[in-house]
Amino acid sequence: MRAMLLRAHGPIERRPLELVEIPAPEPSAGEILVRISVCAACRTDLHVIQEEIPSRRLPLVPGHQAVGRVEKLGPGCARFRIGDRVGIAWLRETCGACEFCRAGAENLCPDSRYTGYHADGGYAEKALVREDFTYAIPEEFDDLHAAPLLCAGIVGYRALRRSALPEGGKLGLYGFGSSAHVVLQVARARGCAVYVATRGESHRDLARSLGARWVGGALDAPPDPLDSAIVFAPVGDLVPAALRAVRKGGTVALAGIHMTSLPAMSYEEHVFHEKTLTSVEANTRRDGEDLLREAARIPLRPRINAFPLEQANEALAAIAADRVDGTAVLVVDGRGAERLERGP
Repeated sequence: MRAMLLRAHGPIERRPLELVEIPAPEPSAGEILVRISVCAACRTDLHVIQEEIPSRRLPLVPGHQAVGRVEKLGPGCARFRIGDRVGIAWLRETCGACEFCRAGAENLCPDSRYTGYHADGGYAEKALVREDFTYAIPEEFDDLHAAPLLCAGIVGYRALRRSALPEGGKLGLYGFGSSAHVVLQVARARGCAVYVATRGESHRDLARSLGARWVGGALDAPPDPLDSAIVFAPVGDLVPAALRAVRKGGTVALAGIHMTSLPAMSYEEHVFHEKTLTSVEANTRRDGEDLLREAARIPLRPRINAFPLEQANEALAAIAADRVDGTAVLVVDGRGAERLERGP
């Protein structure tokens, strides 16, 4: 099968992913083999490829937002049938027995493993996934528009939960990439006002088109006190700005898996008045199931930039340079992608 393989970590500008032919994997007990149609790309893939987070496996097929159809069932699998359309996400497996798993916080499991990080992912024609960590894709979404929901959507959804946004409240989004443009649509559907601070003019244009109440530069102060804020950009310098922007008792959630160091902050200016600063680590399966259900009901429409599989390096370079408005999606099998919108 065709796959984009990472043999050695390096800057995305050096095109570290190679298009290769490798054997298709075989499902073990509890696993299913999925023929991939599309796989969305995101900054987490960049962090893995450029070793901005610790390396776990080489060689590696990245990718963790894949949509396809079940091709083969491993022993003991009965939840899906051959031909069913399914999604593969970042959270690959947890132990199911630790204190966190038992408490419904499986995202904090110390033995958690991740797709496209600990094991090969969706930048390939076929991929394995544990059946109990597989998502059924709602009929409301074609393959291209379902893929961004499987990481950008799920993690953004958990960040929205962690931000403690009240009903009808004011939400600030710092950085406006793939996750943020999904969260904006969810928040607006709930009757909330969204304020967007981001450095790219095209990102600001997208935020306006999706109904943001206010749009400004990355460090600009919004015109109203915010109830909650989410920092999506992996830039520690944005955290003090977000904390200043939220009202007394407000919450700032940090949504990235990687972020530059936080600067020194003033207790009185940034943290006092019972403000809460919290982080987000991956997601639970419930987050994914709830997000897909709510997204289908809205209905939510991700903005897509499509690239063929062999242009994975170019897609990721565009993300790194902030040249993607919405989500970059790799088309692995054109027959499975109902709509193909050209990328930048």
